[in-house]
Amino acid sequence: MRKSSLAACLSLVLSLVLLSGCMFIPDYHRPGLPVENQYPVAGGAGPAAADMGWKVFFADPALQQLIAFSLANNRNLRISALNVQSAEAQYRVSRASLFPTLQGVGTALEEGIPADASTSNPAGSGQGVTLHEYSLGAEAVSWELDLFGKIRSQAEAARQTYLSDAETALSVQIALVAQVAAEYDTWLADRESLQIAENTAATNLKSLQLTQLEAQHGTGTALDVAQSQVNYDTARAYISQYQRMVAQDMDEIVLLAGAPLPPALVQQMQQVAGLSNEPPLPEVPAGLPSDLLTRRPDIRAAEHQLLAANANIGAARAAFFPSISLTANGGVASNSLSSLFDGGQGSWMFEPQITLPIFTGGANLANLDLAKIEKRVQIANYEQTIQSAFHDVSDALAGRTTYSAQLQAQQDLVAADQRYYQLASMRFNTGIDNYLNVLIAQNALLNARLNLVALRLAQQQNEITLYKALGGGWEAENTPVAAAQPAAAPKPD
Repeated sequence: MRKSSLAACLSLVLSLVLLSGCMFIPDYHRPGLPVENQYPVAGGAGPAAADMGWKVFFADPALQQLIAFSLANNRNLRISALNVQSAEAQYRVSRASLFPTLQGVGTALEEGIPADASTSNPAGSGQGVTLHEYSLGAEAVSWELDLFGKIRSQAEAARQTYLSDAETALSVQIALVAQVAAEYDTWLADRESLQIAENTAATNLKSLQLTQLEAQHGTGTALDVAQSQVNYDTARAYISQYQRMVAQDMDEIVLLAGAPLPPALVQQMQQVAGLSNEPPLPEVPAGLPSDLLTRRPDIRAAEHQLLAANANIGAARAAFFPSISLTANGGVASNSLSSLFDGGQGSWMFEPQITLPIFTGGANLANLDLAKIEKRVQIANYEQTIQSAFHDVSDALAGRTTYSAQLQAQQDLVAADQRYYQLASMRFNTGIDNYLNVLIAQNALLNARLNLVALRLAQQQNEITLYKALGGGWEAENTPVAAAQPAAAPKPD
C-alpha cells in the first residue's frame, strides 16, 4: 500500500512538472522608430563609429595612454562594472528558484519524561521515561512548481535587468573615453592659447619699452605709451587666465583618470605642443537613425528595461493562478544510534501544498495594472532615449558641416590680421602713420589667434561628440566592463 501511494505521488509530481511550460509574458514587439528615417544632414562614408575602436579613432599616442589609464582607474566605471556583477548575481538568485532546494539533515533527540506525565509507564511504577530518536537523511524544502511561469517570468525580468546594467556600463565607458579626449583637447588648446598670450605679451613689452623711450626723447607721446600699456596689460591678463585654465584642465583630467598620472605619461603629454599639432580625427558616417538601435548601448539598455517590464507582466498574471509547493524528506530513523543504519529503518515524508488566491483585496489586480503601467513608462523611456540619440547625432552633423567653413574663415581672418599688423608696423616705422594703428592691429591679431584656437577646439570636440553619439568609443580589450558584455550573458535553460 505504501509503495503504491508513493508511486501515485511521484506520478502526480511528474505530470505537474511536464505541465509547467505555461507562461503569461506578452509577446514582445519593438516600438516603432519615433524619429525621421534620415538625418537632416548627410553623414559621409566610411566605417561605422561603433565598429571603430577608440585606439583607431584617436591617433595621438599620449591620448591613447591617457584613455587606457583612465579606463583602468576611473571610479564611476568601476562602480558600473560592479553593478553589472551585482545584477548578474541577482539574476542567478532568481533563476535558482526554479529548482528544488535539497539539504542534508541529521537530528538527535534525547528527552526525559517524568513518571506522572508518561502514558507509557505501568501504573505505579514510579519511574520516568527517557526517549531517544536519531535520524539522518535529505530534505527538499518548499519547492514551488512553476506551472504558470511566475518564477520564470521573474527570472527573465532579472536577466533583462542584468543585460540593461551591462549596456549601461558600456555607455559609461563610451562617455568616459569621450570625456577624457575632450578634456585632453581642452588642455592642449589652453596651453596653446597660453603660449600665444605669452608671445604677444613679450612683443607688447618691447613695443611698450620702445614707446617709453620715444616719449623720453620727444618723438613719441604719452598717448602712445598709454595705448602700449593697455595692450601689454591685456596680454598679461590673458596669461593669468590661461595659466589658471591649464591647471584646472589638468585637475579635471586627473579626476577622470581616477588616480595621479604617472610622471612618464605627464611627460609624454607635455611633449605635444598644442591642439594645432593633433592628428586629424577620421570622419565617421552617421548611417541611418535605425542603426542607433543596435549601435547605442543606452538604447539597448532602455530596450532591456522594456523587456524586463514585459516579463513582470507575466509574473503579475501568473499570481492569479494556483501555486503548488512540495516538501519532502527521506532517510533513516531509529531510537538507537547503533541501529540507525539497520534494515527497516528507512523513513520518508511527502507533503504537497496547493494555494489558490480567493480574496486578496484587489492586490493582484493592482499589481497587474502596475506592471502594465510600468511597461508603458519603459516604452516612453525607450522612445525618449532614441529621440535624444537622434538629436545628438543631428546636432553633431550640423556642426560638422558648418565648423569647417567657419574654421577656414577664421584662419583667413588670422592671416588678414597678421598682414594688417605687418603693414601697420611698416607704415609706423617709415613715419607714414602713428602708433595707434599698430596697437589696434596687435590687439586684433591676438583676439583672432585665440578665437582660432577656441574654434579648432570646438570643431574637435564636435567630432568626438558625433563619434560618441554614434556608439563609438569602446574596446573590450583590457577594460573593467569587458567581462560584463551582453554577449556573455547567461541564458535560461
